Amino acid sequence: MTWSLARTDSFLATARKFFKRNPQLKGEFLELLLQLERDPFAARLRTHPLKGRHKGTHAVSLTYSVRVVVLLRVTEKEVVLLDVGSHDEVYR
Repeated sequence: MTWSLARTDSFLATARKFFKRNPQLKGEFLELLLQLERDPFAARLRTHPLKGRHKGTHAVSLTYSVRVVVLLRVTEKEVVLLDVGSHDEVYR
């Protein structure tokens, strides 16, 4: 069974700016979205729970230095995209 994807308004604004600065990552991001729909816990994504003020959310790796922060709603099988950016940008 596949998961559904949802995007917050703040994610859309952040993603627009991020991909304007990093257009070369658009293809990888689209692949990441497909993988999230299939299995958000796939090893390739390196999904891990976050701590501190981000407690309750997870991060997945787009590249070595770029993360996508998500909220996993397991009972609804929904992945809510919250933030995208460099390690320092998303954990600020």
